[in-house]
Amino acid sequence: MDTNQRTEQEDIASPKRTNDLLKKHSLVLKKSLGQNFLVDPNILHKIVSSADLDVNKGVLEIGPGVGALTQQLAKKAGKVVAIEIDQRLLPLLTETLAGYAHASVIHGDILKVDLQALFQEQFKDFAQVSVVANLPYYITTPIIMKLLEEKLPLEYIVVMIQKEVASRMSAKPGGKEYGSLSIAVQYYCEPEVVTIVPKTVFIPQPNVDSAVIRLKVRQKPAVEVEDEAFFFEVVQASFVQRRKTIYNNLAVRYFTKETKGQLEAILLEAGIDPVRRGETLSMEEYARLSSCLSKALGRA
Repeated sequence: MDTNQRTEQEDIASPKRTNDLLKKHSLVLKKSLGQNFLVDPNILHKIVSSADLDVNKGVLEIGPGVGALTQQLAKKAGKVVAIEIDQRLLPLLTETLAGYAHASVIHGDILKVDLQALFQEQFKDFAQVSVVANLPYYITTPIIMKLLEEKLPLEYIVVMIQKEVASRMSAKPGGKEYGSLSIAVQYYCEPEVVTIVPKTVFIPQPNVDSAVIRLKVRQKPAVEVEDEAFFFEVVQASFVQRRKTIYNNLAVRYFTKETKGQLEAILLEAGIDPVRRGETLSMEEYARLSSCLSKALGRA
């Protein structure tokens, strides 16, 4: 990488610098877009170091805001592409990223962007690409699931999210935080909570604390299933009413009063006690269960 392309700008991860930029561009942050900008350089460095970047790797950032994280990513990665939904921020980002020719901003909604096409166009020269972002809380799960379900060639997803959501994503069977989101994320990734982030290091302050979570994307899913869509459907059905047994939840979803007698045999065939609750089942047990249920229902 040509060092001339990396004329470093003044770091903007401070309350004063961030507020000065917003004032200069006459910007009032939109609560509806979940705009909470990180102003602690130590947390930024933890996020960037967790992504294990170098000049041979690319980065997709979602919601760059004023560009504080984008700047730090551009100092490490070979290419940074940031997607920003708020058009008002584009002139500001042009200013803060002026010293980084290998960093670019695309105006768009991440949930509507054709990510396969974007990766082909922007990252065709990079064997390893990661997503690094401070995500808006209100659409955290849809964004992460879109990234995972599209099976993009990702190495890591390193994101700042609500602390509670990070706990759910990394939860193990048996706890109150373990649920369908835990299984969905761990099916595709190995999650690790990097650090807890207090709400005081954002402008404006959110109502809850955050966490940085690193998702190491698996080369292949954690368990082998014949029908992914049905596997996830069974998982979700098992958590509809957490206090009910796996038998009761699945009986409501897949059987009538006349046919639900079959369910006990199906559960036992999968090696699962019908009186257990969904939160106690491992991903491997859900894989067996979805296979047995699929055959019994004639879906296999």
